Amino acid sequence: MENYRVIYDRDNQGQIFTGEIVEKKSRFIASIRTVDSEEEAVAFIEKTRKRYYDARHNCYAFVVGADGALTRCSDDGEPSGTAGRPMLEVLLGLNLHNAVVVVTRYFGGVLLGTGGLVRAYTQAVQEALKSCPTAVMRRGKRLLIDTDYNGIGRILYLLGKWNLTQESSEYTDRVRLTVLVPKEECPDFIKEITEVTAGRGRVQELEEVFYPVPE
Repeated sequence: MENYRVIYDRDNQGQIFTGEIVEKKSRFIASIRTVDSEEEAVAFIEKTRKRYYDARHNCYAFVVGADGALTRCSDDGEPSGTAGRPMLEVLLGLNLHNAVVVVTRYFGGVLLGTGGLVRAYTQAVQEALKSCPTAVMRRGKRLLIDTDYNGIGRILYLLGKWNLTQESSEYTDRVRLTVLVPKEECPDFIKEITEVTAGRGRVQELEEVFYPVPE
């Protein structure tokens, strides 16, 4: 599985990002947030429908899963293929996973035609995405580094050099750090740990993970 992108919700608060455009007096309001499951996506869609209960249409699209295997979209009464699918294509085009977007339309009395609808729904999603912080979910390994106090300074220097962040640390009779390292960089990083600590620093590969790197 390759790297993919997500909306970067640092505190996992379910923040909603919005954007709005007006096209020939019709208002298109896009609401987007990160989700971890189809159930979360459906709940957000229903919540948005209730919020904009007086709107003509609440079209949606979502992509769920690290592999992006689960996708859904709906035109919600607009001509087939003019709303949900173009919205989904924006998410897929950005390789954005675990995201749901709803575009609410308040009809302004002027028909836009199929081409106009596709452009409007696409632009509404793009407008909401302008305010979204994103991160690349990178394939990596969680490493446990164990060292004595003589080696910790050198290891902390290496973490800065490699632009790596500690997940956790434990200072007892020895020092234990948990760090996330890009998978392809692990062999060289582990080798350098061994070299700078003259073999006193021990590295254990715990598991393979995806982790966010803010863009």
